[in-house]
Amino acid sequence: MRRLFVWGGGLALLGFLALIVSVWLTARSLPSFDELKSSQAGQMIVVRARDGTELVSLGPSYGKWLKHDDIPEIMRTAMVSVEDRRFRSHPGVDPIGLARAVYVSLTSGKSLRATSTITQQLARTVFLNNTRSLGRKLREGVLALALEWNFSKDEILELYLNKVYFGGGAYGVDAAARKFFGHPGTEITLPEAAIIAGLVKAPSHYSPTADAEAAVGRAKVVLSVMQANEAVTPGEAAAVDFEAVKFAAEKNQNSVRYFTDWALPQLDLLLPDNTRPIEVWTTLDPKMQAAATQAIEANTPKGAQGALVSVDRDGAVLAMVGGTDYVTSNYNRAVNAVRQPGSAWKLFVYLAALEAGYTPNDRVVDEPVTIDGWSPRNSTGDFAGEIDVRTAFAYSKNTVAAQLGNEVGFSAVAGIARRFGITTPISTVPSMVLGSNEVRLIDLTRAFAAVSAKGRAIDPYGITKVQTIDGEVLYQRQPKDGALLVPTYVAAGITDLLQTAVSTGTGRAAQIGRPVAGKTGTTSANKDGWFMGFSSGVTTGVWMGRDDARAVPGLQGGAAPARAFAAYMKVAVAGRPVEAFDTEVTLPAWQLEPDDEAQLGGNPDEYYYADEQGNLVSPERGAAPGGPAAGEPAPAGREPPPAANEDFLREATGGRPG
Repeated sequence: MRRLFVWGGGLALLGFLALIVSVWLTARSLPSFDELKSSQAGQMIVVRARDGTELVSLGPSYGKWLKHDDIPEIMRTAMVSVEDRRFRSHPGVDPIGLARAVYVSLTSGKSLRATSTITQQLARTVFLNNTRSLGRKLREGVLALALEWNFSKDEILELYLNKVYFGGGAYGVDAAARKFFGHPGTEITLPEAAIIAGLVKAPSHYSPTADAEAAVGRAKVVLSVMQANEAVTPGEAAAVDFEAVKFAAEKNQNSVRYFTDWALPQLDLLLPDNTRPIEVWTTLDPKMQAAATQAIEANTPKGAQGALVSVDRDGAVLAMVGGTDYVTSNYNRAVNAVRQPGSAWKLFVYLAALEAGYTPNDRVVDEPVTIDGWSPRNSTGDFAGEIDVRTAFAYSKNTVAAQLGNEVGFSAVAGIARRFGITTPISTVPSMVLGSNEVRLIDLTRAFAAVSAKGRAIDPYGITKVQTIDGEVLYQRQPKDGALLVPTYVAAGITDLLQTAVSTGTGRAAQIGRPVAGKTGTTSANKDGWFMGFSSGVTTGVWMGRDDARAVPGLQGGAAPARAFAAYMKVAVAGRPVEAFDTEVTLPAWQLEPDDEAQLGGNPDEYYYADEQGNLVSPERGAAPGGPAAGEPAPAGREPPPAANEDFLREATGGRPG
């Protein structure tokens, strides 16, 4: 017995010394208090609209860091009462609680189940995981003792209350208070403190957003424990009315998530190495987003899907709807789906024609045409004969588009489409002029936005600023001008055509009481309906159809999509001044070359050029108007200038100076 006592005592002493050394070494390696404050379980991203309102919070939410004295005393008391009532007296591990757990295990035959102290829970939250094993429990105990060695009780409680998980992505009392009650953690009341303290045991089960009744039931248990520990008086406990507690309503994240799903992956390019909690300021306008959602829901045919993209004059995405219901389907049809655009593709056909020299007033013939065995027909089944380009576009004449595409070259049409931002594959078969190539809604919207910008490239973007929770700016978007894609007179000409299409043509349902330019698109068998247009600097694209590409009875671009466009745009441009379009086609002087004369309808006899002295000279007559006719000698003292001077000729021919 003596040997057993001696050896047992010696081993216990060695174990105690080993524990002391382990705790000391662990304490020396622990991060500082400030470093522990900044550590996280994952990256929190708060997404804000252009007006600063919160759209959605993703990942763990830590709220604002609250110092010990800023946390309401009732919150601190509630947490200590229910989680660790001897917190102020133990060294990090509760020997009384541990002894009780051992006694219960020995007398009941059950496995050892000791509750963790607040310090142990902090150690597990910051350094470990939730796996149940003896090794993890021992490491947890050593870390808890080391934390108590390094930090005061108030510092440990401050760390714990700012880091413990309360469910719903909320870490810390401030995040929990904001998520569940809609106010900061500094304003927590007694019933709210009981609810929050009760969440630690099982955050997912007792979360108010998951089961408010279960959360209140657990809070009543916490309140009774607080009363038993004399943290509250019986009178204070009896006065608590949990029915009067108002839980914060869950934010509607339905259609907004289509936008965030598109915008947030761009952070990998803007801030590839950032892991800090951040606030992302976006271009989304909440009022316009609500109007876009309503427009799609109200106008999309039954059984079909609808999508909408709206951008400002600089490319800022103001609204994005990728489907009729994000909860049912989070597939973003606004940016991912590729569908045939129908006649909306004629934007590129007529851009190529205008760039090649056509004007809106030029005459064309709507008549039967066959190109490489392909014979397009008009949707009306008849032909209008000789009309101008403006009318052909307004009434979406397929035969004229085919003739123009064939004349300027299908590769030229494809080049224009690429230039204006179409990223999907483009085939140059003749039928491409009628929209047989599939496109994305956001790409086609981008193309129309470039027309609205008078021919300058537009790059849709959704993020304007990224900053840390403390306000440090990590990224700020700088304004930039897009490259000029086509001459301004070409942009003016196509705007003229687009405006006519809405005022008198197939897009009349898109009228909103102010100038609108746009184009309809309908594919064969009514599988897709499009309307693309702009007004007062806002460009919007609408697509409707079925995901399985089956026909939708009655679906035409000039019907439901145009009506959805009008319903949304009335809200989108309501606060903007009315803007008239610049549709005056003024050809630049540099284009007035001799080989363009016949194309532009000029008279060669009235064309002149300037000689080296600035005198106007007629190439046909050899002189300016009023000068000598061709073949007549020039006046004395005014010989025509030589083609090149003598010095130039000698140098070019290797001759010697004379």
